[in-house]
Amino acid sequence: MAVTPRISLLVASLHLLLFLYLSLRVMLQRRSRRIGIGAGGDLELERRIRVHANFAEYVPLGLLVLALLESSGTRADVLWTFGLALLGARLMHAAGLGGSAGYSAGRAGGAALTMLVLAGMALLGLWRFIAEATL
Repeated sequence: MAVTPRISLLVASLHLLLFLYLSLRVMLQRRSRRIGIGAGGDLELERRIRVHANFAEYVPLGLLVLALLESSGTRADVLWTFGLALLGARLMHAAGLGGSAGYSAGRAGGAALTMLVLAGMALLGLWRFIAEATL
């Protein structure tokens, strides 16, 4: 019987809402500064673009692996932990980098937590693959 990835669906939907918010911030800054391509030397727009791009660089693969883990029968509490930790990490990172181009606890903590969550999901995925291959 196939597992419906309900947890992954909700977590991905929450991430999508954050992605749309980050996209809107870029679009509004472009519009207010009348900048079509690139950042046009606008440092605030550059930072907003980086926050948006960083999200786009890390989140999709994480959500894919989360859905695959759910489809492979991973326990719900583990999925919730990974999914919500990733969302929290990306919120921290966006708030930290969005506020300052320099060091911030949100940026550093969000980046570290993102890496920890992605590494944890990757290791669990490898473990599940190996465990099932030996059955």
